[in-house]
Amino acid sequence: MFNGFISFIKLLASKDKGLYVFIHDLTGFYPNHIEYYKLAFVHRSKSVKDENGNWVNNERLEYLGDAVLDLVVAAYLYRHFPEKHEGFLTSTRAKIVQRESLNRIGSIFHLDRHVKASAHSSSHNSYISGNVVEAFVGAIYLDKGYECARKFIEKKIIRDHIDIVNLVNTEKNFKSRLIEWTQKYHVTIEYELRDTYNDAENNPVFCTAVLLGGIFAAQATGYSKKESHQGASEKALQRLNSDPKFYQQVVATAESADTTSHNS
Repeated sequence: MFNGFISFIKLLASKDKGLYVFIHDLTGFYPNHIEYYKLAFVHRSKSVKDENGNWVNNERLEYLGDAVLDLVVAAYLYRHFPEKHEGFLTSTRAKIVQRESLNRIGSIFHLDRHVKASAHSSSHNSYISGNVVEAFVGAIYLDKGYECARKFIEKKIIRDHIDIVNLVNTEKNFKSRLIEWTQKYHVTIEYELRDTYNDAENNPVFCTAVLLGGIFAAQATGYSKKESHQGASEKALQRLNSDPKFYQQVVATAESADTTSHNS
C-alpha cells in the first residue's frame, strides 16, 4: 500500500503522467521505476543514449520477458493439465507464446501506440507489437518481481485473451507440429542458426536450418529467430509429406539410434 502511494505521488510530479496512467489501467499498479517501461517501448531503430552514454533499446528487455513468459506459461500449463504428456505441454506453450498470438495481444493492449520506432520499421516489421509484449513483461519483472509478472501473464494474457480449448485444437504453429512429429517417432531435432545479416533498411535477418535426426531438412529466413524457426519448420513438414525417401531416411535415424543403444 505504501509503495503504491509513493508511486502515485511520483505520478503527480512526473512528466510521464500519461504512461503512468496507461500502465496502471493495463496492469492495476503504478510503476516504481518508470524508466524500465519507457525503455520497453524503444525499438532498435530509435535507440536512445542511457546515462552512461550507451545506445540502448528494448531488445534486452525483450530477451528477459521472453524467458519469463516461457516459464510462467509452462508452469501454468503444468498445473492445469496434470494428465497431459510433455509433447502436449510443449506444443501448447509454443502456440501461446508464438509471435502471432503476442502480436494480437499487443494490439489489444494498445502497446503499439507507445512504441518509438522509425516509420519504415513500424510498417516493415510485423512483429514489433509482439516484441513489445515481451519487453513489457521484462519491465514488470525488473520493476515488481516475478510474482507480479506471473499474475499479469496469467490473468491479462492467458485467462483474458487466450482461448486454451480452441488453441489446443489449432494447428497453426509449424514448429510445435514438427516437434510433436519428432517426439512421436523418437527423432532428434535441432535448430541451427546459419547466418545473420541486416537487410537494405538495416533490419536484422536470421537464417535458420532445421535438422531431423542429424539430417538437413530445410532452412528459412525471418526478421526474428522465432520467425525463421517457423519458416524452416513449415518447409520441413512439407518435405516430410512430399518426399517419401527423405521421410524414410529421417525415421531410420531413430531406428539406428535404438539399435546402437541396445548393442552398447
